[in-house]
Amino acid sequence: MKVTQEKLPASQIGLEIEITPEITQQTYEQVIKNLASTANIPGFRKGKVPRQILLQRLGTTRIKAAALEELIQDGIEKAVKQEEIKAIGQPQLRSSFDDLINNYQPGQPLIFSAAVDVEPEIQIDQYTGLQAKAEEVKYSPERVDEVLDQERQKLGTLIPVEGRAAQIGDTAVLDFQGVLAKAEGEDEAAEPTPIPGGEATDFQVELYEDKFIPGFVTGIVGMNPGETKEISAQFPDPYANEELAGKPAVFTVTLKELKEKELPQLDDDFAQEVSDFETLAELRASLEERYQKEAEQKTKANKQEALLAELLKYVKVDLPATLIDQEVDAMLTQTAIRLSQQGLDVRKLFTQDIIPQLRERSRDEAIERLQRSLALREVSKRESIQVTEEEIQARVTELIQQYQDDDVDQDRLRSVVENDLTTEKIVDWLLEHSSVELVPEGSLSTPDEEAEAESSPENAAESGEAAATEGE
Repeated sequence: MKVTQEKLPASQIGLEIEITPEITQQTYEQVIKNLASTANIPGFRKGKVPRQILLQRLGTTRIKAAALEELIQDGIEKAVKQEEIKAIGQPQLRSSFDDLINNYQPGQPLIFSAAVDVEPEIQIDQYTGLQAKAEEVKYSPERVDEVLDQERQKLGTLIPVEGRAAQIGDTAVLDFQGVLAKAEGEDEAAEPTPIPGGEATDFQVELYEDKFIPGFVTGIVGMNPGETKEISAQFPDPYANEELAGKPAVFTVTLKELKEKELPQLDDDFAQEVSDFETLAELRASLEERYQKEAEQKTKANKQEALLAELLKYVKVDLPATLIDQEVDAMLTQTAIRLSQQGLDVRKLFTQDIIPQLRERSRDEAIERLQRSLALREVSKRESIQVTEEEIQARVTELIQQYQDDDVDQDRLRSVVENDLTTEKIVDWLLEHSSVELVPEGSLSTPDEEAEAESSPENAAESGEAAATEGE
């Protein structure tokens, strides 16, 4: 079999394959023989249909098509093996199948073109001496106070308030009824339009502005128990109920009861109730250590991200469609698993309508992930960066001890650990041979990056879930 190779874009190899006359005849005859033994033609037993009758009833086009399918599939497989091509994914026929049928003559040579994806060649112009900037995440002592205050709020006890008006932070018990405010020029005598679901009795609400639509809580502040008041508010735009979005409203509110939260003392007893520590000092020290490490880890992650982004500027790789599709599949699978673990119904999220959109949104990120992994693999190869069996086994043992109550696939775990440790070691090597300048947190973020994060496949899927829930 004669095979001619051609290098194509997107890491493909084009193959021009010539099948010998003997093979084209043998395959054609074998197809006729097979059809004769299986064809159900009235008046003839299976396997006893004369050749001419078979050709007449089934048609030469159908028989040629069947023979061609075998010739093409077998021809590509043998060509890839003969040329020792390390193909990935499914081969593609580049010739027109209709033209092949028209030109195919059993006993004559058959020439057709195909293409196969192969592992891409990667070119890195520079990977040492890189310079980048990354945001430094600093530990904030106020974080500890915030966490402690949140725990105090959880343990707080509501007690009745007397002798003063409502203020921010109180808990109010009230009755309310809402109507849409009349538009300018609307008939004053007309009955106001009630807001669907806009009324309640003995409704308990914490007086924080974000607890209700803008204006509602502000209007309650200053009221005294037993007082009734009309409060103007406005629905935000956008709003879950599109019919109410941006519309002004008037709520008739009766404040029935006012409560405030009595918080526990911040002392050793409190520490023992919310943690395993005996003293408040120990609890504080533990929280400080945790958030200091968290800040250090986030800073390190920012440095790694900045360095890899800089590295990609010097990387050239022509990715095959097969690898991109596989990476997109992996990303969507990971997203589905995460959402399922959060209790969301993945079947509602990944519908036949939404999947193509999710795949398209995932494509750019998939390409970047592939570029990074291939670049790191190339650096590892050039610099002989590897992890030892001892390092892998130590991490595996550590993880198994952490998850000893779970059913762990140790082979899968070992593979993941080896990949993670290798990536970690390569990135650390790159950091040692480059320069990353730390800058204040928030100084490098842009609105475009935030918008890009919001359009991620996971957020898109969650938006679909929200829309589906609202539709119900």
